[in-house]
Amino acid sequence: MIAAIQHRGPDEWGMHVDGRIGLGHARLSIIDLSSGQQPMADETETVWVTFNGEIFNYVELRDDLISSGYRFRTTSDTEVILHAYQRKGPDCIEDFNGDFAFALWDKGHDRLVLARDRMGVRPVFYTVKDGVLIFGSEVKALLQVPGLRAEIDPVALSQCFTFWYPLAPRTVFKGIQELPPGHVLTAERGTVSVRAYWQPRYPAANDPGPAPRPEEDLAEELHALLIDATRIRLRADVPVGAYLSGGLDSSAVTALIKRLAPGRLRTFSVGFEAAEFDESRYQLEVARVLRCDHEFINIKNSDISKSFNDVIRHAERPIIRTAPAPLYQLARLVRRNSFKVVLTGEGADEVFGGYDLFKEAKVRRFWARQPHSTRRPLLLRRLYPYLAGLQGQSQAYLRAFFKVGLDRPEDPLFSHLPRWATTSGILRFLSDDLLGSLSGYDPIEDLRDGLPPEFRTWHPLSRAQYLETVHLLPGYILSSQGDRVAMAHAVEGRFPFLDHRVVEFAAGLPPRMKLRGLTEKYLLRRSVGRDLPPVIAERPKQPYRAPDGQCFFGEDAPDYVEGLLSPGAIADAGYFDPRSVEKLVRKYRGGGAVGFRDNMALVGILSVQLLDHHFVRGAMAGSPVAGLRPLQVHRYTGEREEQRDAC
Repeated sequence: MIAAIQHRGPDEWGMHVDGRIGLGHARLSIIDLSSGQQPMADETETVWVTFNGEIFNYVELRDDLISSGYRFRTTSDTEVILHAYQRKGPDCIEDFNGDFAFALWDKGHDRLVLARDRMGVRPVFYTVKDGVLIFGSEVKALLQVPGLRAEIDPVALSQCFTFWYPLAPRTVFKGIQELPPGHVLTAERGTVSVRAYWQPRYPAANDPGPAPRPEEDLAEELHALLIDATRIRLRADVPVGAYLSGGLDSSAVTALIKRLAPGRLRTFSVGFEAAEFDESRYQLEVARVLRCDHEFINIKNSDISKSFNDVIRHAERPIIRTAPAPLYQLARLVRRNSFKVVLTGEGADEVFGGYDLFKEAKVRRFWARQPHSTRRPLLLRRLYPYLAGLQGQSQAYLRAFFKVGLDRPEDPLFSHLPRWATTSGILRFLSDDLLGSLSGYDPIEDLRDGLPPEFRTWHPLSRAQYLETVHLLPGYILSSQGDRVAMAHAVEGRFPFLDHRVVEFAAGLPPRMKLRGLTEKYLLRRSVGRDLPPVIAERPKQPYRAPDGQCFFGEDAPDYVEGLLSPGAIADAGYFDPRSVEKLVRKYRGGGAVGFRDNMALVGILSVQLLDHHFVRGAMAGSPVAGLRPLQVHRYTGEREEQRDAC
């Protein structure tokens, strides 16, 4: 199991086996490089922990624990978890500010605790087989257990082909679950229970709340919060770099780092040969103004298709966009430069109202008041200046594309209905057998049933933010575009905008402080704009995108594409209708016009075929992986420690 996830922790490995419990760890050493080995025990060897991620406020917690009489043998944040648990039990998790997944074994109480950070930055998966609870940071670790095999879940496919992600705790593999963000699992006395310890909450739309505060005061408070969130995320005993996309969010994080650590900062970014996707001129401008040592990679279509196979192997779920592939290559660049940690701007759009979807929903509500208006739909063009194809579309096209749900603006899911309707077009490619197994299932109603009771009382912007923050962010952005492609190269991403104090502050803001007219992230711009060149501070949102379906065709297309998309391979796997897929492939090979739905379908189909190849019938379908590379080995038995040079 450790060998299957060695890419996450190539520095050391260790295990603790004692009767009914086995804990393993593949270490990426960032804090306390010399004495932070895991699994780690308390002084009595009663409580053990294996831990992925960081507790960023460990310094403050450590000082508090020392003042309460606890003694430390290391300077690691791992030991803080042990003593915090000794003091508070499982409730200690509420004191942690961090990105983490950990498993803690309390021998005295015969209790196992699995916990995941509030925002879902670090993953943890589990299943129960023959009365045994099995868990790990990635599904491929679980599949090393004899007799545990992967099988694609049709319901999860339906969800991925609607929302872009499976609804946690469901994963794409039957019987294997994901611990949702902000949740803790306890296995005790033969039972397994899961509870939430945190979720973002928003004020009711009709709640007057406290007296309004001056914008300047709010901007200053936000700035102070972001400075502290960045400060504690710079804690490391290894060099720390940053991703610099050229947008407001990553540029703000870069500026905050420079304020706290004025020395030379290494920044990294992705550029594209295709001008439609390239933002390198903005990246270089920020690097010049802030005096960063900047390095970027220029991505070609063939780079995406050649790495997509590895991306799916690490993502362990279907994806309908190729955007994770360039980020996979970016993480490789970072690691080749001997960096293990980067700070990035993820989360600002969800938390401060930055996505075009939020503005789109506002325009569509305005349109819904006069649904027969010929002028109001034209406002939608203004939201997507970077989509040249949309600018030339007729009013009839705009009406057809964006009208979904227009007759029911009171629907709590109104903001997302057009996106989901577009994505669910992929479902028409499913095979008859798979569609039959889904008869009567509606993924949108499934999501609706899981919403918090107070969801309907929130402002429409808050409802849309909740869907992005609680579902899309951990389900796709922090997983397929975040942890999974970065940790494939043992690179840890850290996200100041996802500090839970920042998230809670933003959730309590009046909607006009986030979306002012059609100006997104209004208060954030006021707060951090002073630190940035005007061309960045005033730049409208341009989402990160990458070339999609066309990457997989042409002279440079890798062999696996033709093999997995052939009618025989499609029929053999059984997930899709061979004739429908063949028609789609001919469209690409013939140079026909393709749109959003075709691109999502092609990428989604290929990703499922790769999942089937790797996990259901391939090298990770329950057969042992190759052994660990030679490393410094720490084997903990609970009775003694042995060290060897290699295994």
